[in-house]
Amino acid sequence: MWTQKKSKGSATRKLVGHTKPQALVNEQYRTIRTNINFSLPGDDTKTILFTSAAKEEGKSTTSCNMAIVFAEAGKRVLLVDADMRRPTLHHSFQLSNKIGLSNLLLKKGRLQDCVKRSGVVGLDLLLCGQIPPNPAELLSSPALDDLLEEMKARYDLIIIDSPPLLAVTDSKILANKCDATVLVVNTGKTEKDSVKKARDALVTSKAFILGVVMNNYELTKENYYYHNYNS
Repeated sequence: MWTQKKSKGSATRKLVGHTKPQALVNEQYRTIRTNINFSLPGDDTKTILFTSAAKEEGKSTTSCNMAIVFAEAGKRVLLVDADMRRPTLHHSFQLSNKIGLSNLLLKKGRLQDCVKRSGVVGLDLLLCGQIPPNPAELLSSPALDDLLEEMKARYDLIIIDSPPLLAVTDSKILANKCDATVLVVNTGKTEKDSVKKARDALVTSKAFILGVVMNNYELTKENYYYHNYNS
């Protein structure tokens, strides 16, 4: 179970891994990166899904910043917006969302043509693309299996941001297809019952649960002391 410092102020997504490399919260993303590396079952684990029980728990912010810190560690990373209902990745990186994952699943384009540069060395982006009327059906199709294999051949790590588990079935489908899943929990908001239901949904989907990120966790004075000492 991994923790992140409680943030204050605007709820706007912040790419602190890129804009504030020395920030306390960025050091926590690096710690999560280390924990993930130690927790991976093998070198062939390449696709990691980030999801949550409900909306607004910080999964998209977490997946974006984790993709950045993995790229900073020298990996070739692809960050995928698989939320084909309420996509947000294009807002985070201020890019157009005209083409992306939905196009590829509909066989309307090639991966190399749909991938976009993030501005971070080693990190590429695959946005959602046009929102389809049938996201779950597209994610269930063999086209996604083929696409994931192509991604694995081109990148060291694929981080996938998905919809909330308890809202739609999309994340259950993705969790079954991905090598590992990380559940993001908003410490001050998420009900325990929702977390249990999310865990059960992942178990039912036969997902490999890599761990839990406790977002908005209040750090103790000792944590601040060690951060200041390391700085």
